[in-house]
Amino acid sequence: MGIRFAGRMERLGTEGAFEVLARARALEATGKHVVHLEIGEPDFATPDNITEAAIGAMHAGYTHYTPAGGIMEVREAVARFAARQLGVDIEPTEVVLVPGSKNVLHFVLLACVEPGEEVIYPDPGYPIYASLVSFVGAVPVPVRLREDRGFRMDLDELGGLVTPRTRLLILNSPQNPTGGVLTREDVEFIAGLAVDRNLLVISDEIYSQIIYGAEHVSILSMPGLKERTVLMDGMSKAYAMCGWRLGYGVAPRELAARMEALMINTSSCAAAFSQMAAVEALESPESEAAVQRMVAKFRARRDLVVEGLNAMPGVRCQVPQGAFYAFPNVEGTGLDEQRLAEDLLMTAGVALLPGTAFGAGGAGFLRVAYTQAEADLQVGLERMGNHLADRVAVR
Repeated sequence: MGIRFAGRMERLGTEGAFEVLARARALEATGKHVVHLEIGEPDFATPDNITEAAIGAMHAGYTHYTPAGGIMEVREAVARFAARQLGVDIEPTEVVLVPGSKNVLHFVLLACVEPGEEVIYPDPGYPIYASLVSFVGAVPVPVRLREDRGFRMDLDELGGLVTPRTRLLILNSPQNPTGGVLTREDVEFIAGLAVDRNLLVISDEIYSQIIYGAEHVSILSMPGLKERTVLMDGMSKAYAMCGWRLGYGVAPRELAARMEALMINTSSCAAAFSQMAAVEALESPESEAAVQRMVAKFRARRDLVVEGLNAMPGVRCQVPQGAFYAFPNVEGTGLDEQRLAEDLLMTAGVALLPGTAFGAGGAGFLRVAYTQAEADLQVGLERMGNHLADRVAVR
């Protein structure tokens, strides 16, 4: 007799990037060369000063349990950093350190959303949003991000989606998978809607430091929103620290305390030496300079990729304003995006994701992560272009 699984497991989704990565690695094990454009992880090394800070912390004894919400010195550093970035006074007790920022979303859903209540989230969007909303028994309600609006929310449509059952709104800017960025006017409208309709907001700003000339506006900085907003952020993207597993939430103190209780019941605490390395990352001029260098390289890669995609038959691609993803429209090829992504992997040796890995709103699109060196990106673009030239010409 097999194991009987709880029904909630049927509601749990997945993250396509990790599935495609596993398949690409299996192909590589057979000798096939694959260009990796699927995973949302910077290819840069963690800056040396941050790594040295972690090694020093381990030698200093930071290898044991910490308080559930994090070491107070580190919470203070996060509070200072967030306050500088957003222009909002933040108390250390409003900061909770977690082993990866997904925990912030999960904990807020567990603490604040009852089964049957509605959560509005961006579509296309990070697949974990809808997955965890469904997992806790709430109702995921997508708000479509459309190409003709620069992949920003249609504000009238958003307003029309709010019902008496709506409890929470999830924002993500700069956005995965599209690279879209909300404008100040967008954020002001959403802030007014949240206040008027008594909504809690999670603002996923993990890409806020990876932005190309646009203005990053956090809803946390809007008047009256600090009391109803949770900032979801972490060290993974800007500091190339994905494997360090350190995220953080900034939340109203009463909610932060509930998140700490959930930490006690799940992970106990984030790794102590990762926490201490975060102080170096957030407060060192050397780290800030490293982020700026990385963003400059991402900008050059973005321009290379967008130009290459727009030169392909049947493809058009907007210039992303943030993050490190391009989201080309491939409807003009006449090819299904899922089949195209599959063929590019198996035939052309290019690993990327179909837009529908991020929701129904991604139909007709691909996501290309420009997280590889320019030489590798050139190879990937050439393979994609050749593949499409053959297929589109045949049609």
